[in-house]
Amino acid sequence: MINALGLLKERRFLPLFTTQFLGAFNDNLFKTALVLFATYQVFNDPQQESYFNALATGLAILPFFALSALSGQLADTYDKARIIRIVKTVEIGIMLFGGAGIYVAKMGYTNIGIGMMLGAVFMLGTHSTFFGPIKYAILPQHLKDDEVLGGTGLVEAATYLSILLGTVIAGWVSVETAGFLTLAVAAIGWFTGRLVPPAPRAGPMLEVNFNPITSSWRLVGATMHIPRLFLAICAISFFWTIGSVLIVIFPPLAKNLLTADERVASLMIAIFSVGVAIGSLIINAMLKGKISAKYSPMSVILMAVIVGILSVEARFWVPAPNGGLYGVVEFMKMPQAWLLLLTLMGISITGGMFVVPLYAFLTTTVTKDQTARTVAANNIVNAGAMTVGAIAVIAITAAGVGPEDMLLLVCGMCGISAWIAQKLHLACD
Repeated sequence: MINALGLLKERRFLPLFTTQFLGAFNDNLFKTALVLFATYQVFNDPQQESYFNALATGLAILPFFALSALSGQLADTYDKARIIRIVKTVEIGIMLFGGAGIYVAKMGYTNIGIGMMLGAVFMLGTHSTFFGPIKYAILPQHLKDDEVLGGTGLVEAATYLSILLGTVIAGWVSVETAGFLTLAVAAIGWFTGRLVPPAPRAGPMLEVNFNPITSSWRLVGATMHIPRLFLAICAISFFWTIGSVLIVIFPPLAKNLLTADERVASLMIAIFSVGVAIGSLIINAMLKGKISAKYSPMSVILMAVIVGILSVEARFWVPAPNGGLYGVVEFMKMPQAWLLLLTLMGISITGGMFVVPLYAFLTTTVTKDQTARTVAANNIVNAGAMTVGAIAVIAITAAGVGPEDMLLLVCGMCGISAWIAQKLHLACD
């Protein structure tokens, strides 16, 4: 871990680390601000809130499903640092549009403003689609073989810490302030992106297929026939499906079951995010730089157990008196609060320990000229799985199932992830 942290002093890693941190921060600050604004200030119905949260999640995921194949091809064909600069320039325009939507909504044109904000969420998803393969695929080009796992762990940790900050800030500032902050952060990211060292293509020039359907089909087909990549991608996809379900149900769980305000909701998502970051660092230390899935099955089994504990804790929560909502101070005074937050932390730590080695598999199993397309294929499958998760939340909510029972569904999904991870471990280690 000390060696991995030493990468933060080097230009071959620090600018990329900072740029992806700022991008993930912006994505989550804006999306969380939108979800909390809609949940607490626009809607007053649990089903509508769940539907809207699932819609926002789906719009953020859709570009990964449609455009990941193209983004992977471009990243393996052209200089990855150049693509980063283009993507970060576009991000500034997206935040200008999203900020305009915020002010339109606050001026009284709520539906139009929210529509613009949802459009910005979709465009941010597109921005992340083109940046996502690069942040992993560039690591084998800039890092030594024994540094890739550490670099991947740092990137994962930074991603979730940025989610933490974005989520917490979204709960504590006005939606207008969030819009201004996202624009400022996009501008900073534009400068740091220009410092990323060149990362030209590592193989022959590709003939780029711009058809999103055929290119996606061919890319996934060309990747999934490799047994350990197939297993790693399936395991990661189940993990992100679990994550999407949890993130969708957190705000309604906080508001309607825990009777807590938007700051508590953001605190819950933040705890989940920082726990994944901690788990990323723990697993890197345990594996000592070796890429292995040996701890992944046990990690996700522990995650299932702790999710079950969270479901039990939610059922025994004492709601706020007189139909009110707990603020952060009142919430933290509740005897159960600290136990509940520790449970969330345990879920996310075990999740981080599960997923980080699997990402390292993706970037080291194939040659360096194929890494971006491999990550892109993973993103396509992940997006499809997460979309299924979001649709499942909508359907299950419509059937009258509450968040506390939906957590039991997550336990079952963890069991499937453990089975896949065990097959990967037996096949590769």
